[in-house]
Amino acid sequence: MTYFIKTVGKSLILLLLMIQLNSCRKTITFDNFGGFAQGTTYSITFGNKGGINPLEIKAEVEKILREFDMSLSLYVDSSILSKVNRNEYVQADMYFSEAFRKSAEISELSDGAFDITVGPLSRAWGFGADDQRTFTESNLDSLLKLVGMEKVKLENGRVIKTDPGIKLDFNAIAQGYSVDVVSDFLDSRGIKNSLVEIGGEVRARGDKNGVLWRIGIDRPEDNNNIPGNNLQAVIRMKDRSLATSGNYRKFYIEDGVKYSHTIDPKTGYPARNTLLSATVLADDCATADGLATACMVMGKDKTIEFLGKHPEYDAFLIYSDENGNFMTWSTDNLKKFISQ
Repeated sequence: MTYFIKTVGKSLILLLLMIQLNSCRKTITFDNFGGFAQGTTYSITFGNKGGINPLEIKAEVEKILREFDMSLSLYVDSSILSKVNRNEYVQADMYFSEAFRKSAEISELSDGAFDITVGPLSRAWGFGADDQRTFTESNLDSLLKLVGMEKVKLENGRVIKTDPGIKLDFNAIAQGYSVDVVSDFLDSRGIKNSLVEIGGEVRARGDKNGVLWRIGIDRPEDNNNIPGNNLQAVIRMKDRSLATSGNYRKFYIEDGVKYSHTIDPKTGYPARNTLLSATVLADDCATADGLATACMVMGKDKTIEFLGKHPEYDAFLIYSDENGNFMTWSTDNLKKFISQ
């Protein structure tokens, strides 16, 4: 009889503990909103335990994105970047300074495959705001003289150039960096579970009620311009950032030759190799964004070699074989999180 009472007592205590644990694990409500920024769309999903007004969060996010554009946009005439490129007197703000610092870091890390001074080459090849191609073999050398991170520096908030013709272009890192900025803002509001996506670049914090965030990777087919419409793979992730670069959306064909928007800073020509798409995962989205571009310049083999030396990054590559078939490769740590 005593044994029975003790056993029942233990069972009741265990049951009460289970009820208490389950009450602590109650489902979090997730809110979502989106809009337009930086010439593209954005989408934000975040866990709301109550007391947070999604409309107020959206208003703050859009204010941040407007301030971001006033610093780093090529398409806003009054932005700090536009003034720097016109050699006007202007003081760099926090966004500009951090983007410049991170760009220099990634340039060194990638042995120059990523370079924000590639702007004159991009415009010459017809990938600038006016889409006018002015590149010729005869002006290649003069363009290359304007390229190289060693030719520009930031001192006391001022950009110092070795040549006034040097123009900066943060397009290959700005969206990833803006994802970081917005994600950090959500974190400052006490939001621990969120997914921030801007133009396809993503940062995931926490999870969604115990389930990892699922990110679609587009199949790199020419003119596959609707994100999520035709997927090659899905990657599950938590507390990481992801960015994808490819040659299947921004390009043009002239005399039967396809010219990608990704310019090799060393040769001055659009990168041409078998790599069709590079998805990179890193702790922050600015790094993932910049390295994804660097991978497209380096090509498949050099990218795999680079990743072998830097296990802190993961990647999913899509490339074509000698017969034009789509092939994939991923770092070992990432394989268990990929569904194709």
